[in-house]
Formats: sequence, structure tokens, C-alpha cells
Amino acid sequence: MKPRPRTLARVAAVQALYQAEQAELNAETVIDQFVRHRLGALPGAETIEDGKLPEADVPLFARLVRTATLQQETIDGMIANALPEAWPMSRLDPVLRASLRAGGAELWLNDAAPAKVVINEFLDVAHGFFSGDEPRMLNGVLDRLAHLLRPAEFPAA
Repeated sequence: MKPRPRTLARVAAVQALYQAEQAELNAETVIDQFVRHRLGALPGAETIEDGKLPEADVPLFARLVRTATLQQETIDGMIANALPEAWPMSRLDPVLRASLRAGGAELWLNDAAPAKVVINEFLDVAHGFFSGDEPRMLNGVLDRLAHLLRPAEFPAA
């Protein structure tokens, strides 16, 4: 199957947001590290299994990481409100937290892909990281965020 640049950008954004949180790096530092060491190499030279995403859509990747970081307080608040009360943000797996932030960031962008596409894409990404219930939680939380951030895409029934 041919790699999809926008999907790979979403995978890279999740990885970068995870790395930024774990290493306490700012968005520009982690974007620079990813662009120099993991993205933008010659397509086909290395693969996702090698930790490389050469075909990733770099502008989308950078935009997701920047938006997730710049709007983190607001996006985190929306995520926290969408989570069950027994699941505070701090209890979430850090990769799930990064996935929710990246998905929330793309939903934040008014000129991004349609909300249902964003949710499906991040659901696919989550299945690459998790084999348990995490993708279902991500799906539910991103659906709630999509209804809040893009109500026009969800006409009343």
C-alpha cells in the first residue's frame, strides 16, 4: 500500500507531541528535530518501521504540532470536558494524550479536512499505537470536539 502523506503527517505529529511532552521541548525544537531527522528524506529510502516518515506532508505536520502547542490549554480543557469524570488528562496514556491533542488541533483548523475525515484518520493512527479500548475513547472524544469546534458540519437531525 502506498504511503499517504497526510496520514504520515498525523502519525508524526502524534510522535512529536509525545516527544515534546516527555522531553519538555517547545514546538519549534521538536518540529526542527523531526524535519531534520525523521521527515523529508528521499522517499522510499527508509520506512515507518525504521522510524522514518519521508513521504509525510511536512507543512501539515508542522501546522498540527504548532496548533496543538499554541492552543494546548484550550484543547486540553475541551478534551478534559469530553472525558469521563474518572479519567482526568493525567491518567491518560501519554501517546493517547498526544493523539487527542493532534486530532483536536486539526479539528481546530477551519481549513483542514472535514471533521469526519479527521476523526477517521486519527482513529487509524490510534490503531497503529493501541490494541485495546484507546481507539474507541479517542473516537468518542474527537467526535465531541468536532461537534464543538465544527457544528456546521453536523446539522441537527
